[in-house]
Amino acid sequence: MTHVDYGQRMARAGRAAADAGLAGLIVTPGPDLTWLCGYRPTAVTERLTALVIEQERRPRLLVPVLEYPDAEYSPGAWAMEVSGWTDGSDPYAEVAKWMAPEGRYGVSDSTWAMHLLGLQRSVPGSAYAALTEVLPMLRAVKDAHEVELLAAAGAAADATYQEILTVRFGGRRESEVAADLVRLLTEHGHSQVDFTIVGSGPNGANPHHEAGDRVIEDGDMVVLDFGGLKDGYGSDTTRTVHVGEPGAEERKVHDIVREAQQAAFEAVRPGVACQDVDRVARKVIKAAGYGEYFIHRTGHGIGVTTHEPPYLVEGEHLPLVPGMCFSIEPGIYLPGRFGVRIEDIVTCTESGGRRLNQTAREMAVVR
Repeated sequence: MTHVDYGQRMARAGRAAADAGLAGLIVTPGPDLTWLCGYRPTAVTERLTALVIEQERRPRLLVPVLEYPDAEYSPGAWAMEVSGWTDGSDPYAEVAKWMAPEGRYGVSDSTWAMHLLGLQRSVPGSAYAALTEVLPMLRAVKDAHEVELLAAAGAAADATYQEILTVRFGGRRESEVAADLVRLLTEHGHSQVDFTIVGSGPNGANPHHEAGDRVIEDGDMVVLDFGGLKDGYGSDTTRTVHVGEPGAEERKVHDIVREAQQAAFEAVRPGVACQDVDRVARKVIKAAGYGEYFIHRTGHGIGVTTHEPPYLVEGEHLPLVPGMCFSIEPGIYLPGRFGVRIEDIVTCTESGGRRLNQTAREMAVVR
């Protein structure tokens, strides 16, 4: 990203805030701050860092004075006013000078409670709302460059999957296979690995199982869900493999999930409500008699974080628009037996969906 990109993002955020009836935005360290201005403090502490964005004013970033040199040379610094505050002074009073006395502000979801309370004390008439509630589209629609960064992260995750198929599963602990995934993601360019789910046998029936000491056995179904950040953008993919030849029911369940995932992908196009993609996947699984075993939403957005709006879930009426990027990951989980999940990252285009993961979705047999 260039300094121009960050300047345009902050300007767009100011316009979006005004259109939503907000006086402005207050953004503290976290993914929103990084996305808007490219500044990522080396450490997030109790000292306040806050970016204030309003439509008609130059964005202002307040940082602890000891972090001022880093902030001054951050990618978006040219497009904002950067100032520092010293220990012993009141940073909330400084931010208050930039705020409307009775303004309603959107605040980043990661804002610490102590900072929000400090602002409320300094500006008693102010009101606040979470950014994902008042501006859910702010980061949800990616530009072409962002989509290609997500595609590159997806390709790195795909390469990781192709290599993990060559390692031995049987007789090894889940945690050992998870360590292989961390190593491979890193080798393929990830700077941050956020999760490596390895759910073998009955553990696969827990969608967010944390890889543990269970020894993977011949005949196990194994759910592999892994991802993280590469060049600042996320990857997230799931495939379900089998140690040795699978049985008839295991193949049947896997085929149902694959059919549901394909149907949901084919439903992606501009104007379709997020909940309708969820409904399509759920309809396939329910018709096959496994509806009660699909226990989570069909997908979530992805960008500079691995989970963000939009969410493909019942009740989400937000329509898909070109540039949205999200997972499609239906699953079936049979308690005490096994689970199956298949996940790709997909972007909505003018003509439909584009997969950002390209590995085979058929069940792979591993040793």
